[in-house]
Amino acid sequence: MLLQRRAFRMSRADWGLPLVLVCIVVVTAWIEPRFLSIANLQNLLRQMAVLQILSAGQLFAVLCGGLDLSVGATMALAAVCGVSLLPSLGLAGGLATMVAVGCLVGVINGGFVVMFKVSPLIVTLGMLSIAKGLALLLANGVPLYDVPDNLTALVGFGDFLWIPVSSWMAFAVMAMCAVVLRTTVFGRRVYAIGSSRTAAYNSGLPVSLCTVAVYAISGLCAGTAAIVSTAWVSAAQPTAGDGLELQSLAAVVAGGVALTGGAGTVWQVLLGVLLLSLLSNALNMAGVSSFLQVVFVGAVILIAAVVDRLRSRATSR
Repeated sequence: MLLQRRAFRMSRADWGLPLVLVCIVVVTAWIEPRFLSIANLQNLLRQMAVLQILSAGQLFAVLCGGLDLSVGATMALAAVCGVSLLPSLGLAGGLATMVAVGCLVGVINGGFVVMFKVSPLIVTLGMLSIAKGLALLLANGVPLYDVPDNLTALVGFGDFLWIPVSSWMAFAVMAMCAVVLRTTVFGRRVYAIGSSRTAAYNSGLPVSLCTVAVYAISGLCAGTAAIVSTAWVSAAQPTAGDGLELQSLAAVVAGGVALTGGAGTVWQVLLGVLLLSLLSNALNMAGVSSFLQVVFVGAVILIAAVVDRLRSRATSR
């Protein structure tokens, strides 16, 4: 009987957020018919792409019992470094630089967490400031516009089967993350470490190596997001990642991923991204101030944290 009640609870929780998303779509489409137009839906997918990629990386950090507050600044630094080297390295070299810089920052984050036993909150908060400062220094505080037109045309505004190329890239990243978490030994180890780091140590799992790998993946996703962001705005902006660290965290927790680690899926993250993006798009069409939308993101994090706590208490009974 207890198992039946828990199964019912989980089923109800699984359906809760999709129903909320459907309600948002129906109400917004009723108020503003342009919401369901092809042009707006394509714009929505382009707006989602960067957040999707960053949130996929953030998921790994949260599943492992930590978090990464540096993803937005890492994305900005990677973009600035890549565009700065485009004239000398070419397009492929510049894009590879973005991914490499993101991965390097992630490895540094993971290294500090493992070697000095410092809280991921402190480490990634410090890295946020360092990466943001370096991006501003390298770009002299102004956007870099040396972005090839073919990159902007293909990734920024290109589409395939009416779906933006940037969205295809974002879904591909999320699909690869899902495969890693569901089908690989590394994925199972990430869940085990997030569930109980002490038990993982005692079981002989390579906890330190997995932790560094988790933050490297988060940085890798930030570098990939830098490619999409740069192509979309046709520039490398040193302030492009401001606020995205909170939005990615909000997407993860709003989707239902456990803040304590060890439980959560890419599907839940996608639902969280959809929630934030749909509401942002609806609020933009309604003419709501962008400053008020920042307040909303903070409220989503608080509400999701409370819901996560209540869910944990309910399932433990």
